[in-house]
Amino acid sequence: MTADITTDVLVIGTGPAGSATAALLASYGVDVLVINRYRWLANTPRAHITNQRTMEVLRDLGPEVEAEAMLHATHQDLMGNNVFCESLAGEELGRMQSWGTAPESKARHLRASPCEMNDLPQTFMEPILFTTACRRGAQSRMSTEYVSHVQDADGVTTTCRDRLTGRDLTVRSKYLVGADGGNSLVAEHLGLPFEGKMGVGGSMNILFRADLSKYVAHRPSVLYWVMQPGADVGGIGMGLVRMVRPWNEWLIVWGYDITQPAPVVDAALATQVARQLVGDPELEIELLGANTWTVNNCFATHMQSGRAFIMGDAAHRHPPSNGLGSNTSIQDGFNLAWKLAAVIKGQATPKLLDSYSAERAPIARQIVTRANQSIGEFGPIFEALGMDGGVDHDKIQRNMAARCDATPAAEAQREALRKAIAFKKYEFDAHGVEMNQRYSSSAVVSDGTKAPVNDDMELYYQPTTHPGARLPHVWLYDRQGGKHSTLDLTGKGRFTLLTGIGGEGWTKAAEAASKALNLPLQVVKIGPRCEVEDHLGDWARARDISDAGCILVRPDHHVAWRSAGMTADPEADLTRVLRSVLGH
Repeated sequence: MTADITTDVLVIGTGPAGSATAALLASYGVDVLVINRYRWLANTPRAHITNQRTMEVLRDLGPEVEAEAMLHATHQDLMGNNVFCESLAGEELGRMQSWGTAPESKARHLRASPCEMNDLPQTFMEPILFTTACRRGAQSRMSTEYVSHVQDADGVTTTCRDRLTGRDLTVRSKYLVGADGGNSLVAEHLGLPFEGKMGVGGSMNILFRADLSKYVAHRPSVLYWVMQPGADVGGIGMGLVRMVRPWNEWLIVWGYDITQPAPVVDAALATQVARQLVGDPELEIELLGANTWTVNNCFATHMQSGRAFIMGDAAHRHPPSNGLGSNTSIQDGFNLAWKLAAVIKGQATPKLLDSYSAERAPIARQIVTRANQSIGEFGPIFEALGMDGGVDHDKIQRNMAARCDATPAAEAQREALRKAIAFKKYEFDAHGVEMNQRYSSSAVVSDGTKAPVNDDMELYYQPTTHPGARLPHVWLYDRQGGKHSTLDLTGKGRFTLLTGIGGEGWTKAAEAASKALNLPLQVVKIGPRCEVEDHLGDWARARDISDAGCILVRPDHHVAWRSAGMTADPEADLTRVLRSVLGH
């Protein structure tokens, strides 16, 4: 049977994962078709926290993509006063500086990346990625849903349905990517293994407009946690008032009992909840939308089968804790896209694609575990306030008020509350979770050394050039005075070899390996009077190799291999490593 449409890669879904993958593939010169069962992109600002690693992916797509994201984003300085209160108008119970805004954390963020984390709602992120994909050559079809697929030795035949006409059409592709969300039909049809459980809690979203400046402008934040007696239901455990746009667009997250039918959220209920959490009985809101959703604790232990792959929420299904959802989804695409491009262009064998699941499935497990653990870590706050257990609201109010007494017990209660709130840095300032992703697979070649670790890999980023790690960011300078991150000198869909004075043998080796493997491979020489200079000395401190050594960096900024110094036969060594990484 002749297919209606033929392409190299078919991507199901235009969310952060699907649109990012399509944009990257199109940028790499790969024919890609991306479809969406709906008529347009995200209509609710679901995901929003955008961490530095994700901004690095946008930067790799081009400075104009990063600039557009920053244009629409709420910047980091307005994100950080994470407030715990009885209501926005009521008593504040405590706060913590989050998302890299505390002075010590800010310094670590500045050291870690050329990019700034921000708050960019999905209603802005998706159009940026999707438009980038289409501008660079990706084909797209809206109102087109995935129905089924069949794989054979040469490709994938996918049946789709045009929802406007009701007619089926077939798409023939070399590869299929399922980025079709938490109820992924692609994952179901592939029969991929999952661990965990869906539907462990219930929540509702209430999206509305109201000017709340007088309650929040003096303590700018993304999140305001409302601790009220009776609020401890469902998966969130309290009321959350989330800033969507400062300070007049908001999203309330309110739990419901998952064992009961999901509530119908109408204007009356939405207004009641908003008034309760804001603490203003006269508050009038403009209701923009409402929906219910379930808290999940589920992840794929394998993310590919033959020529088909899953990514994003299709592979890792978890609550929004830690702000990891769209970030991990976009990073899935950054990992897979260059591999698909290399195989489709004949630069690598299909064996390279096996490294996708080997590298990303452990990340899926980690972030689902972390996000659900963060929910449980609200427990000590409830305990310190005397809100844990029971439904005696008067008793809870007395327990909360007791912390104001001049007694040893009250002093201990105050200390317990301070510690409990400070401990939430594992959710709201977990820089290590965001930046410490390290890969172990056939696409990484060991140098025989042990990877360094710090005392807390969840909390603190550990820069290293150890194979499998993301290349550390430092600022370097060209001969004209231009300033470049090490990440700017790498990526863009190509392999890069970094070396220094005395590494001329690696330059010749790269030329020979590039010709032998038909693989674009750029060489960047760093040192005095070289094309790039290390005026600050930061590269010398970060590189973990000598001047004559080399670091081979993959298109996704991760280190494929390194050599501490010059070897006896650099051409043979580099060619061997590249052949191994590419699956030859």
